[in-house]
Order: sequence, then C-alpha cells, then structure tokens
Amino acid sequence: MKSKKSLFGLLGILLLVSSCYTEVIIEDDFIVESAFNTDHVLQSHDLWYIDINATDGNGEVPFLQRAFTVSFNNGILFANNNIVGIGGTGNGLGIAIGNYGTRNGVVDVDHDLDGLWSLEVFAVNNSTIELYDARSGTSYFLNGYQRGNFDYDRVFYENINYLLQEYDVWEKTFTSQSGILNEFDEQNYLQFFSGNNFFRSSIDKPGTALANLRWDYEGGYEVFDTNDETLKTLTLDYDFLGNDYFELYVIDDETIELYHVASETVYEFGGRGFVQYLKSENKIGRKRTKINNKKMNVTRKRKV
Repeated sequence: MKSKKSLFGLLGILLLVSSCYTEVIIEDDFIVESAFNTDHVLQSHDLWYIDINATDGNGEVPFLQRAFTVSFNNGILFANNNIVGIGGTGNGLGIAIGNYGTRNGVVDVDHDLDGLWSLEVFAVNNSTIELYDARSGTSYFLNGYQRGNFDYDRVFYENINYLLQEYDVWEKTFTSQSGILNEFDEQNYLQFFSGNNFFRSSIDKPGTALANLRWDYEGGYEVFDTNDETLKTLTLDYDFLGNDYFELYVIDDETIELYHVASETVYEFGGRGFVQYLKSENKIGRKRTKINNKKMNVTRKRKV
C-alpha cells in the first residue's frame, strides 16, 4: 500500500458523526485501522465531488473519470454522470452504478459496467479524501459535501463545457426585441460535440423534428473563463465565415442564454434530446478531462 505518511504526513480530520453524536478523529492510522472505519469515512459526506483537475497520474478509473460526484451509501455506489439533473436525480445522489465493500484503508468497488476495482483510501484534510488506484498509479481527489451545502451553481459554471454537450440539440426559444439585426438571428439550432470542440448550426424553423434538421453552418467553438467567476464567454468560429462572440449564462439545466455582444441581442436556447450517461453498453458516457479554459480579459456587457 502506498505510504500516506510519505505524501502528506500525519494529517487528521475531525468529523462530527451526527448518527452517533460522538466526535471521531480520523487520521491515516484510523483509516487503515479497520474496514468499519474506512466505510465510516466514505459515508461521512453525502456527496464527494471529483476535482478532475487535481487528478495525479497517467491512468484512469473509468467510473471516476465519468462522474461529477460519487456517493457511498450502505454498500451501494451512486454517481452523478450528468450535469443536467444534478441535485434532483436520485434525491441528489444520482444513479446507482454498483456496489462497494471496505477493507483496511481500501474500498472494493464492483461497478456494473467497469467490473472490480480496489482503491486505497487516504484522508487529505477535513473534507477531502484521495482514492488511489495502485494498478495505474493514479490518484483522484474528492471533496466532501452534504446535500444541503453543495454549490450546484458552481458545478454548472465549472463544467459548462459538458452542459453544452448533454443535449442532442439546443433550440432557440427567445430573441430579444432590442439589438441590431445580425446573421445569427436566422440560426435556430446549435449542436455541440465533445472531444474536438466542433459545432454546427441550422436555420430550420422552430419545431422541426431533430431527425429532419439540415445543418447550414459548422466550425469550432471555445468556452473562455473571465476575471468574473460567474461569467463565461463563448466563441463560434465558423468555417470561412468569421465568428460570433457571446456572453454565456445558465438559466437552468435545460436553458442557456447567449448575449451577442456585437449586436446587444439576447437569445435563449432550450435543450432537446437529453443525453443521459448511464451504465449501459451503448451509453457509457463521455469521460471528463482536465479543463483549462483560456481566460479573456473582458468585463460583463450584459445589462441585468
């Protein structure tokens, strides 16, 4: 087993266990002391948010690579593999993806699709654990939350790239009366693809069946961070036709707002054809990668 002391020293976590109304000190030695204590740590928080950018190593644990959160609940492993519906699906825990058991400082997972995995469990601080896969030498760092204090808005904005990909199509549902006429007024559908940041758009009329859509424009898209943590921007770079620049806002998990800065026009798009990333063979789901959006030095132009 990898030595925790060599990485983090003797770190402790002070947890209040509400079910027993006792205080338990969790240290390296405590976690490895027994299977019961290991399970106690895993169940100390309702949700473990996987900080994908903190992942250390060149391998992967597939079910952790796909999930935004995991939860350990009395032998059942749950995950939120979608941004859409997070906080509501499975009463906030997501979908059941397998079973787990604990040994001394180890959690054994029997995933419904990915099979058997044994992961070493380490305490990092009072709300963070490390799950270490010895086979690939890869560590995942999970931040613990209770459902009542989980910042769902922050998760949306940190992972907005993935939200764009969780619907087959985004259909324009609103165009503001104010704003200068521009070519984007005619585009009623947007489609975003994962991996290669490819998009395409259509001028077909609202209400068109998805199978009948004809794609008129295509190109590359990019989401940017800004100095404002609550503001993302989006650029659509059309092949041979220049680009459109927007401020990007999330209204809810099925509605986004695009503010076209050049024309000062507000558009709303609703998601159609929700892509739920389950555990079935044909919908394994995209895997998360480290997000390192470029930063734009811009200020918010949308007047609220």
